[in-house]
Amino acid sequence: MVVSVTLSLYIARQFVFSVLAMIASLTGIVCLFDFIDLLRRVATKPDVSTNVVTEIAALHVPYFGIEILPFGILLGGIVCFWRLTRSSELIVARAAGISAWQFLAGPLACAMLIGAVATGIISPVSSSMYRRAEELDQQYLRTGGGPLSLSSGSLWLRQSDTQYDPHGVAILHARGVQLGKDNVIRIKEISVFRLDHNDKLMLRIESPEGYLGNQNWVLEHAQTVRPYDVLRSVGQFNLPTDLTVGRVQESFSSPETLSIWALPSFIKLLDRSGFSSIRHRIHFQSLLALPMLAGTMALVAAGFSMRPTRRGGVAQMIGSGVAAGFLLFTISKVAEQFGNSGALPPVLAAWAPTVAGLCLAISLLLHLEDG
Repeated sequence: MVVSVTLSLYIARQFVFSVLAMIASLTGIVCLFDFIDLLRRVATKPDVSTNVVTEIAALHVPYFGIEILPFGILLGGIVCFWRLTRSSELIVARAAGISAWQFLAGPLACAMLIGAVATGIISPVSSSMYRRAEELDQQYLRTGGGPLSLSSGSLWLRQSDTQYDPHGVAILHARGVQLGKDNVIRIKEISVFRLDHNDKLMLRIESPEGYLGNQNWVLEHAQTVRPYDVLRSVGQFNLPTDLTVGRVQESFSSPETLSIWALPSFIKLLDRSGFSSIRHRIHFQSLLALPMLAGTMALVAAGFSMRPTRRGGVAQMIGSGVAAGFLLFTISKVAEQFGNSGALPPVLAAWAPTVAGLCLAISLLLHLEDG
């Protein structure tokens, strides 16, 4: 057992160096193409400095690093195990009676640790930097003003309303919504339906205009009516809400701009407010699955690259490993699209490709180890 532990640590060290080098190389290539694309976009904007483009590209680096991490582990693992097999180190170890499951324990643990660090530590940093990059992109490179600046946009909102019922809800519909230059959300032609827990109408509010204030919707020149009653003018009406301008903007922005630690509470807020939280749920589950996906890629790399060179077909096996990785990526993206459309639950859309890859890796290693 002492030999297997020592060997596992040695292989784990070789694995980590190879994986980190591969992740850095692939991230650098992707960031180079991203920088070139940003230069193409800024070519039509002579008033924008190249420093802005450089800053945006630099802010994208952690995001691309997390995105490329599974492929970095797969390709880095293939290079590492192929090199150890070619030098006969793994062949001698297996001939000495050490099971592949024993010396793969170290690389597997390292891969899952890399995934956990990426999820818990790098991901919050990435989300903050990506949010800043989106702000710079919106300010300097895009001609539009964002989702809330679209004129004649319509807003449907469902939120909790405890004034008449502890479990009541309020449904707000605005036929026009716009984010003003003073960073205030203004809405027009507003209808609010305040319901109890049985969806029975308690109060209806009509207002020609309003805005999102401090923890409330401020409705100007409002009129209220109860069932079987007449309209009554109440002037300004304040409807309590948990939303802020920042949270509304975040609900329209990419889930990648939110930290994994902030996602659970924000998903609950979206559900209470009536916004769709499917994209945020899928992104959250994908981050949770990242350590397991990293471990799966390490096992896939081992299964496709530990074939003895004297048996031939090594290039074909390594090519098959790379193809399997890209196939797994394609499946994950297809599952994500099904999840975004509501055809699959977010948990299944995020975890199914990882579980499928894990089954493939275990099958390959069982065949390799036990024939």
